[in-house]
Amino acid sequence: MTPALLMMTAAGTAAADQAEVSLIDLGDPGESLRWIAVHDTVMGGRSRGHLEVMDDLAVFTGHLNLDNGGGFASVRTLPRDFELAAATGLMLRARGDGRTYQVRLRTDTAFDGVAWQFSFPTTDGEWSTVLAPLQRFVPVWRGRPVTGHGPLDPGRIQQLGFLVAGGQAGDFRLEVSRVTAY
Repeated sequence: MTPALLMMTAAGTAAADQAEVSLIDLGDPGESLRWIAVHDTVMGGRSRGHLEVMDDLAVFTGHLNLDNGGGFASVRTLPRDFELAAATGLMLRARGDGRTYQVRLRTDTAFDGVAWQFSFPTTDGEWSTVLAPLQRFVPVWRGRPVTGHGPLDPGRIQQLGFLVAGGQAGDFRLEVSRVTAY
């Protein structure tokens, strides 16, 4: 069983019993304008992607290209205070293409720096609910784990994003119908 599915099973009742806070306004077509793309082009790669809100879905699509040492595409919100001091985790309702994706959180407004990542697998064309306890997010810098960063402080979360990598070139698609904090 994958880590995300283990957490979904183990944390299912606890998450359902707590109040949820929506982190993306999927009913607002302007939500797409509150996201930026950051791809491997920052290091010479050629991947591309974007997030668009349509039909009450956040759709992250693009193409991974492994040329020039590349192979990742990501999108993230513009910095804002999510006011999540009381949160203990995130819940996503997602449909992917069989790739593994990451939810990434940042606790500052910087373009580069430490991000907190949680990976989750998808099954091609199938909807799944992913529970991501904040205590399971791992601090990384440019994809590499870092030490010396204490537990993720939910009250400091300023950015939310999605990333795809994994060494598989080609088109990708992740649809998200819900992102909430619990």
